[in-house]
Amino acid sequence: MRLFDAHNHLHDVQFNNNQNQIISDCKKIGLVKMVINGTSELDWDAVSTLAERYPNIIPSFGLHPWFINNRSSNWLKILEEKIDCYDSAIGEIGLDRCKKGLEYNDQEEVFLSQLKISTERNIPVSIHCIKAWHQIYILLRDNPLPKRGFLLHGFSGPAEMIKPLTKLGAYFSFTGSFAHPKKARHRNNFCKIPINRLLIETDAPYQPLPNNYITHPIEGKLNHPANINNAYKIASNYIRIPYEELIDIVEENFLRLFGN
Repeated sequence: MRLFDAHNHLHDVQFNNNQNQIISDCKKIGLVKMVINGTSELDWDAVSTLAERYPNIIPSFGLHPWFINNRSSNWLKILEEKIDCYDSAIGEIGLDRCKKGLEYNDQEEVFLSQLKISTERNIPVSIHCIKAWHQIYILLRDNPLPKRGFLLHGFSGPAEMIKPLTKLGAYFSFTGSFAHPKKARHRNNFCKIPINRLLIETDAPYQPLPNNYITHPIEGKLNHPANINNAYKIASNYIRIPYEELIDIVEENFLRLFGN
């Protein structure tokens, strides 16, 4: 069994430097690759440190919209150096019209500058989008994109956006948190996603699964990446694809987007 986590934050300080044990747990359940996403200049070094230590980690560096107000004057140069040094992905980047105190035009400028890097290098990019689906679609439609595609992580957009985003090269990742009763719309939308564009993620330590699906609890109700096995099972149940078949499909999709 080979499982793949398309998006998490294993470097997060909430894990209290327990990454060795977490990686060990992940190996035991068959999680062979995970993409770890930095979100600002302050955590990019932590991402690269883990990538150097563990060969099953794909590093990803990006400036998340929540942290654009704290960027330095040469943040983009630092980002490019990180990406080129580690042959990494880009992310987590995106647009967010829900969180207060973020100027939208500034978000758009930061997003496009990072999208340009991913396109020039043809490397995958992991995108966060909250209540800005029309805007992000326009930006993706009207700008060059990496030929290998891009990931809409923890996709929560409207069903009518799935087809046009797919035509642009989108992949969509399902998280086990969608099993919560209030996430019925999210689950239903994933049934409409082309199977060759489906990925699975944990977003750990965020977006924990419902309690009855948690196999690896962490104090503080944090999400453990090894819970991804049940995220696959949840997706299998709702999408109505046999679990073993879904494992093979996700592996093929993951390797197509992120490489080996």
